[in-house]
Amino acid sequence: MWLSNKWRDYELIDCGGGEKLERWGGQLLVRPDPQAIWNTPRSHPGWKKNAGRYARSSSGGGQWLNRSMPQRWTVSYGPLTFNVKPMNFKHTGLFPEQAANWDFAMEQIKNAGRPVSVLNLFAYTGGATVACAAAGASVCHVDAAKGMVQWARENAKSSGLEEAPIRWIVDDCAKFVEREIRRGRRYDAVIMDPPSYGRGPTGEVWKLEENLYPFVELVSGVLSDNPLFIILNSYTTGLAPSVATYILESLVSKKYGGHTVSDELGLPVTQTGLALPCGAAGRWVRE
Repeated sequence: MWLSNKWRDYELIDCGGGEKLERWGGQLLVRPDPQAIWNTPRSHPGWKKNAGRYARSSSGGGQWLNRSMPQRWTVSYGPLTFNVKPMNFKHTGLFPEQAANWDFAMEQIKNAGRPVSVLNLFAYTGGATVACAAAGASVCHVDAAKGMVQWARENAKSSGLEEAPIRWIVDDCAKFVEREIRRGRRYDAVIMDPPSYGRGPTGEVWKLEENLYPFVELVSGVLSDNPLFIILNSYTTGLAPSVATYILESLVSKKYGGHTVSDELGLPVTQTGLALPCGAAGRWVRE
């Protein structure tokens, strides 16, 4: 498991009973987590006294209870600073387990010894975008949600990267990649964080199990002649990490060589010393 264990401003304190107790900077939050199916004694006082608890509704959706946290605040990870904003569907705008991938990408870019261009697809609020830009890469950030792209811009500004070479694109990822291929634009690295299920701007349905392989096949056409790395994330619990290995080996290693390593992503749990699984990722590298 790849653990994101270098955080100072984030802590997964405890988890169990379908929920997790987290510290985001100075704020304690309780949020649902479908992986935490075990029981926990809930001995930490934060379970009862917190700044906000997201409770699911039996009719769908949910709401924040005991909400005393601010509307927004910042947390930092090394040189990166992110704007946290609890949303109506439990998210905060940041997936802290992705820090393990940020570290990997930053190391690859810093050690490349050449300019690196990165394409970040389904880029959300830009965690990977600001990490790659901070490491010296030029980045193309693509997400279909205008609000998420604006949020990513705010994170870049908070991280001192307002003037960094980042292209901000609001578009359907597949359609954008198709156009980039026609334009002859190529990238040295690609990061993909596709949803399990979603709809495009004009109602196109995305199902990970059906669309992931042809999407990665499409994306392989936008790689440069000397690509550096690919990161493929998956939050779908039914897919094993080795699925990413099979896809990347079949579509990328077959053409460019290199190799793929896939594993679970996880966060250390302070109360138990164990780790909460938070999805999976595959990493292809040329070397």
